Amino acid sequence: MLQFYYCMKTVSLILLCLFRTHFLSAQQPPNIVLIVSDDHAYQAISAYGNTLANTPHIDRIAKEGVLFKKAYVTNSICGPSRAVLLTGKYSHKNGFKDNENSSFNGAQSSFIKILTTAGYQTAWIGKWHLGSHPQGFSFWQILPGQGQYFNPDFLMMDGSSKRIEGYATNIIEDISEQWLDSRDKSKPFCLVIGHKATHRVWIPDTLDMGRFDSVNFALPNNFYDDYHGREAARVQDMTIAKTMIMGYDLKMFDGEVKEGSVVRMNAAQRKKFDDYYNTVKADLKKRNLSGNALTEWKFQRYLKDYFSTAASLDRNIGRTLDYLDKHDLTKNTIVIYLSDQGFYLGEHGWFDKRFMYEESFRTPMVMRYPGMIKPGSQSNDFVMNLDIAPTLLDAAGIQPPQEIQGRSFLPLLAGKQKAGRDAMYYHYYENGEHSVSPHFGIRTQRYKLIRFYRRTEGWELYDLEKDPAEMNNVYNNGSYKKTTAALKKQLLELTRLYEDEEAEKMLLQQK
Repeated sequence: MLQFYYCMKTVSLILLCLFRTHFLSAQQPPNIVLIVSDDHAYQAISAYGNTLANTPHIDRIAKEGVLFKKAYVTNSICGPSRAVLLTGKYSHKNGFKDNENSSFNGAQSSFIKILTTAGYQTAWIGKWHLGSHPQGFSFWQILPGQGQYFNPDFLMMDGSSKRIEGYATNIIEDISEQWLDSRDKSKPFCLVIGHKATHRVWIPDTLDMGRFDSVNFALPNNFYDDYHGREAARVQDMTIAKTMIMGYDLKMFDGEVKEGSVVRMNAAQRKKFDDYYNTVKADLKKRNLSGNALTEWKFQRYLKDYFSTAASLDRNIGRTLDYLDKHDLTKNTIVIYLSDQGFYLGEHGWFDKRFMYEESFRTPMVMRYPGMIKPGSQSNDFVMNLDIAPTLLDAAGIQPPQEIQGRSFLPLLAGKQKAGRDAMYYHYYENGEHSVSPHFGIRTQRYKLIRFYRRTEGWELYDLEKDPAEMNNVYNNGSYKKTTAALKKQLLELTRLYEDEEAEKMLLQQK
């Protein structure tokens, strides 16, 4: 009997230990890998339906997690987007409104600082582009400014600068894996991988040059947009026809090459570059193109380089996923991939971003969180880059501070919350490059109302159900009078909710 008692006691202790181990494992904070690209359009990703692109590794994240079909940004330009990502606050609150006049105040709170304080090891590696050095990270190694595609310089934590031989996308992944190897493995980690790709001037890795030469990209239906009824769109300077530069953008150089990434190439890299692009240039010369034929040639060359540059991006995302698999980190690691904003791939005849029109306002985003997100999910809820900070803090079991303006979307993904936002607020400030007028506005499920100011003055209203390409401004259409009034009221409420006093003042003066 006594033997039976001790036997049962031993079994109970074993079961208790197993329970505690399981409980502690279940409570272990998740690791986080946040991959941020630059100017990668959702319409350039096969998970979003592009049949010409091949992005199997981005697609893998979606297949093993969730594809966000309505992910948006608050301000479609790279530096401000990163500031929003870090702080969970709109540009007017975090102080970084544009790339021309802003410098990020690193003394303010960020989700990284909060995670570091909570015991996470944190790192940002790659493109930073916030005008000041990172603060609150356990480690960082960043590109100065926009950085270079080939043999880039990196700013180090000790104040030095280091040039590393190779292609930027590969190098950023190399450094990320080196940091993961050297981290304190007793602590959870949050790694932000900031890629330069696919930013202008779209120089592919040498092994990807020519990858899409056999592809003929279809012109968007509104490629030859005349911008009727849309003054801000008419006065912009970001068309493939007039703005895209034959040398700088398309590598059809005349005379001495001065583009930074090309100048710093080593002999082997430069030979591959010259061999490829000189062949393209010779073919162009034979064609002797002009007018629309030349514009359409520029469009094809732009997309061939853009998609080839994106190929390396996706390949290195695959390396990140493979690293997590190899080191048994996949099951307890959140992986999010997104771009800092969307991008135009010929829609409206444009490249670049900035406008509140869908192609730049909307961003690709996929997320994997094993055990929390059902594989193969699709989200049709409005989510924003504003929400990344509170979502990651929520996942780590940390209450976001009140100053954060975003909201965690984990309850939406877990089915604990039935509905997300009914409307989104946007505000773009820069009034220089590409001549895009500052503007702010609201997007609901059906409508988009935009107020342009400073460069041009006026309103635009789009019925997205009838006009998804945003070609017909119906602001002055009398049949939308009640809709316009309701949207203006809702827009005013959003400016007050997010404490955008500048926009609120303009709306009140309008009355």
